[in-house]
Amino acid sequence: MAITMTKLMNMSPTMSSSSSSSLTSTPTPAQTVLPVRTIPGSYGWPLLGPISDRLDYFWFQGPETFFRKRVEKYKSTVFRTNMPPTFPLFINVNPNVIAVLDCKSFSHLFDMDIVEKRNVLVGDFMPSVKFTGDIRVCAYLDPSEEQHTKVKNFAMDTLKRSSKVWVSEFLANLEVLWDTLEEKISSNGSASYFVPLQKCLFNFLIKSIIGADPAKSQKISESGYLMIDKWLALQLLPTTNVSTLQPLPEIFLHSFTYPFLLVKGNYEALYEFVEKEGQEMVQRGQTEFGLTKEETIHNLLFILGFNAYGGFSIFLPTLISTIGSDTELQKKLREEVKEKLGSTAPSYDSIKNLELVWSVVYETLRLNPPVPLQYARARKDFQLSSHDSIFEVKKGELLCGYQKLVMRDPKVFNDPENFVSDRFMNDTGLLKYLYWSNGPETGSPGESNKQCAGKDYVVLTAVLFVAYVFQRYSSFTYSSSAITAVEKA
Repeated sequence: MAITMTKLMNMSPTMSSSSSSSLTSTPTPAQTVLPVRTIPGSYGWPLLGPISDRLDYFWFQGPETFFRKRVEKYKSTVFRTNMPPTFPLFINVNPNVIAVLDCKSFSHLFDMDIVEKRNVLVGDFMPSVKFTGDIRVCAYLDPSEEQHTKVKNFAMDTLKRSSKVWVSEFLANLEVLWDTLEEKISSNGSASYFVPLQKCLFNFLIKSIIGADPAKSQKISESGYLMIDKWLALQLLPTTNVSTLQPLPEIFLHSFTYPFLLVKGNYEALYEFVEKEGQEMVQRGQTEFGLTKEETIHNLLFILGFNAYGGFSIFLPTLISTIGSDTELQKKLREEVKEKLGSTAPSYDSIKNLELVWSVVYETLRLNPPVPLQYARARKDFQLSSHDSIFEVKKGELLCGYQKLVMRDPKVFNDPENFVSDRFMNDTGLLKYLYWSNGPETGSPGESNKQCAGKDYVVLTAVLFVAYVFQRYSSFTYSSSAITAVEKA
């Protein structure tokens, strides 16, 4: 845990790491030589195959069962299949992918010598650049592109500077969040936490990352989080699983894209707010990193809205439900926080010894990563290795990894399907197989790779969240996306 804290506090815009994983190293004479095997599976008949796979993925099976059944069918964690969105209206999207579903094969997605990440954030489908001011923001750039170096270094520098206020702003907004929830519990008997949590996250992140106070604009203060929700939804609907009310999602959500025009006014309001209230950050992007004003603002909005706000809006509710549904785990967390933190305010230093808290956060990320899918395109012909076979991959083929299965690899993790709260206390060597951040947890983001610039901040923030909750409460009762009771510490 101390390693992560040290990296966070010494993070520099020039940090970089090798993009290759130890899992993809050349076999030594002592290792077993694996057999070369043709990649199993198929893409089916044109039109019919992709549509059939899309319906299985979204409707008849769901994402996890979709991949599990094919692993069983082909007796392989590497196989060919189709991933949505697909025909008939996505005519410029090629749904053909090679699925990689074990830790060893999945690790190839981070080797920038053999794969590229140009325009493959959500597969072969790419939302219109109108959503990002007619520019390709950092998430769609490959490390080989000069612009990626500029924007990635700017992103890391922005996060490093935000560390001065990150903890204090987060704790201040957490206090508002839990005060609000307590009031609702007192008056209504329960409190749905999702909207108050999103408001908390939006205010905290815009202050920390942009250096702007949302209170300067009534519109942004009241509706900024909703503006980002809508902006995110229109970009991701074609690839997002919505299992209820079928076949309506297949007809209205997964068959075509929605135009940027529907959120144009909201996005322009956010842009103008950052332009006016985040002048210092915008100026730094231009003078220190060679970006235009437009490139700086659109990338800041993507970092704020897509990467940070969007990611936390998925991950923290998962963390709440995981802890809230386990009273014994709550007791253990409370005991550790009481023993090691006491009444000391959570800080970078004071939380580093909360080993169980860190382990719980890591285990939640292992079982439920905020971004379930990762993609990469073969930069050249190469041999891809799974645990038991070698496969020939051709230049231009798209690789797809479903992280919920990858990080349940039984050859790496004991009891992989179950939540084990102390898993990463007992074996921190497993962190190199924790891939939620577009790279191993032991890696470092840099201009030469696509690892999340804020990966250490995500873990830190989640640890702070848990520490704050169990300093304030002995326990809380969770039921179906709502907090129904809290017991003060």
